[in-house]
Amino acid sequence: MKRKKTVLHHILAEKQKFEKRKEGGGMSAKDEFGTTKYVIYAEFEANGIVERPDVVGAIFGQTEGLLGDDLDLRELQKTGRIGRIRVEVHTKAGKTYGTITVPSSLDRVETAILAAALETIDRVGPAEAKIKVLRIEDVRATKRKYIIERAKEILESLMEQEIPETQELTEEVKKAVRAKELIEYGPEKLPAGPHVPFSDSIIVVEGRADVLNLLKHGIKNAIAVEGTSVPETIIKLSKERIVTAFTDGDRGGELILKELLQVADVDYVARAPEGKEVEELTKKEIVKSLRSKVPAEQVITEIFYKGRNFYDVIKEKEKAKAKEEKRESKPPAQAVTPAQPQKVEERKPQPEPRREERIIKPIQQPKPSELEEFGQFIEKVKASKESMALLLDKDKNTVAEIPVRELTNQLKERKDVYAVVFNGVITQRLIDTVSESGVKYLVGARKYNVVRRPINLKIVTFAE
Repeated sequence: MKRKKTVLHHILAEKQKFEKRKEGGGMSAKDEFGTTKYVIYAEFEANGIVERPDVVGAIFGQTEGLLGDDLDLRELQKTGRIGRIRVEVHTKAGKTYGTITVPSSLDRVETAILAAALETIDRVGPAEAKIKVLRIEDVRATKRKYIIERAKEILESLMEQEIPETQELTEEVKKAVRAKELIEYGPEKLPAGPHVPFSDSIIVVEGRADVLNLLKHGIKNAIAVEGTSVPETIIKLSKERIVTAFTDGDRGGELILKELLQVADVDYVARAPEGKEVEELTKKEIVKSLRSKVPAEQVITEIFYKGRNFYDVIKEKEKAKAKEEKRESKPPAQAVTPAQPQKVEERKPQPEPRREERIIKPIQQPKPSELEEFGQFIEKVKASKESMALLLDKDKNTVAEIPVRELTNQLKERKDVYAVVFNGVITQRLIDTVSESGVKYLVGARKYNVVRRPINLKIVTFAE
């Protein structure tokens, strides 16, 4: 008994020390969440025994499609705007209690919307649950406190030595607060930014100068390959983190990119403007290049299988977007076409082939008939104020009406579903689940980030 009490006392003492260090606003607390602006603190209670993966799964599953594409948690976490969600769980008397911590680099309005969305979760695993947001902490307030205290220390040391000029004082404070030196990461001692050891997403560049340039402009999660062969450290990191390969816009950058795609598990690809190097880019050029990054799967298809150039793909995308915008802005021009049939009546030989060409287009697009086939079900889910899904059999009979958040679990259990109609977003993850369940039709409000389409599944959206 004495030994147990001693061990418990030691654990509690260590926990209190950690909390003091966290509240003290030191650099360890400051860098805990990387570039986070706000931290959402919430607590939950579940009427049953659940574990941490159940809580995290409920957060991602029940908020999917709830706030739209811009605030989808999975996409936000991939792009690094939402950090790793931390959950602490403990059980008592058959119930589970715990806390949830969500680091956010969004603005205060979007962070508040995410916090409110957490409170809509009503089930964790098999148990009913309730989540309550305690507070949203501004991490930058802790940084400001650190800056003030550190500036005082620097000023005191400078005043003891000599009385410097005002400009020198400001420069010293800026250096102490903003300047970040390179670190050496891994057995190969690769040049890296200070956030690489704990950041969920990293940027892989070519050399030390590239890392320095990114640090100069506030990007602190970059790591360099340092050579033509990809180090083992980069390969291991690519399996654990979200990796963006950011290479130069020359021949050397293309060769390194090809090797990275073959050896490492790269998620996204970004490149400097054609003919430029990462180390010479301005902040605006860096941000623009990273924003126009392309999924690695698409780059592999275009480069390896089609033998095309990375920049040609980007130019084609821009042209396609411009054409779509022109088509959307053309409806007023269609008002001119009714005047043409009157002229056509005067010359009978010519209008007939033109009419045939116009008639061919609807025949090639069977989607309107599919919409008519599921028309009554689409209107029903549109009229619903909540996110709901209809499961239909081969005879178009409704098998079940369920909330969208339970769709994945229901499809895994059922094998008699022929079509799914719901008022949510069709994602790649949902398509994979539906195709494995043998569903033939998937009807949703719209599509987002769909890369692969199974042959045996027809996808229809309301807009079509």
